[in-house]
Amino acid sequence: MAKKQVTFADISEYTHFSKTTISRYFNHPDSLTLENQEKISQALEDLGYKKNKLAKVLANGKSEFIGIIVPNLYLHYYSEMLTQLLSSYRDYHYKFLVFVSDNGPDEEEQYIEELMSYQIEGLIVLSHTLASEKLASYQIPVIAIEREAEHICSVTTDNYMGALQAASLLIRDHCDVLIHINADVPKIIPAYNRIRAFEDTCKEHHVPYELNLNVCGDSYQELFSQMKIIFADIDEKYPGQKKGVFLANDTYANMFLNLIFQKYGCLPDTYELVGFDNSPIASEAILPITTIGQQIDVIAHTSMELLVQQMEERKKRKPVPLAEPIHKQITPILIRRETTN
Repeated sequence: MAKKQVTFADISEYTHFSKTTISRYFNHPDSLTLENQEKISQALEDLGYKKNKLAKVLANGKSEFIGIIVPNLYLHYYSEMLTQLLSSYRDYHYKFLVFVSDNGPDEEEQYIEELMSYQIEGLIVLSHTLASEKLASYQIPVIAIEREAEHICSVTTDNYMGALQAASLLIRDHCDVLIHINADVPKIIPAYNRIRAFEDTCKEHHVPYELNLNVCGDSYQELFSQMKIIFADIDEKYPGQKKGVFLANDTYANMFLNLIFQKYGCLPDTYELVGFDNSPIASEAILPITTIGQQIDVIAHTSMELLVQQMEERKKRKPVPLAEPIHKQITPILIRRETTN
């Protein structure tokens, strides 16, 4: 026969505490003395009590769920960031509901409404679809990662420093021309600073350079098809010159490296490549790729720490809301591998 579910009434009878006191132990343990907390804890062990988390949600309205919205998972940065965020369960014990949003603002609003119906306590957003002002209107703690965040808290990489490191490395390696390959990133997006720093650094050192901002596509296949065109153009335009190519992320860098190998069977001396992110593909590529490490694990940990602080504050009897959004920036690290000298 199945064992009977232990109830608050059973615990109350066993400990001679009221049901109200038992409820306080689960929902506001700090309101009890340490001695009484220990008595109830021992009773739970003696009775073989198993938590009914659904009942707890219904009782206090706290779901222990966090929503995550990512734009896609074919760019390795997003899949690695999601992995790091999910692994935070061991530290914070919050569960996650994840949506991939790549079909416009109406769809993303539907996803957020769905998340709200599950009484999520916080939201992490990596997509660029909805303005931060709209996200702030949901009246729950929201953390933006690498996106516009005027009205909500955010965690970003120092993108300017990262691109400066990449361009400076290629200049030190005596590349004849530097090329930055990226999408046409809006200026309000933090990653735009990769474009700005690359251009500033090339101008400061009087190095010939090219900005190719023609990467576009809504799938890996579309991106790769576009990268073929970009590679063919660069390869034809600069024959015999040493080309230092800085790509906006490691997925792009791996595509470009594969195209080089498809044509030459190796990485010739006329190419050096630097990616951005230090996602797993950078070390797993046919040649490990030099990259600007975003410290994805640090970004994920910092985002969770900032979100949990806000969620826990809201559970207090007299919560103190943030006076203004907090914005944290993580320093990138240049990681040299086999695609540079």
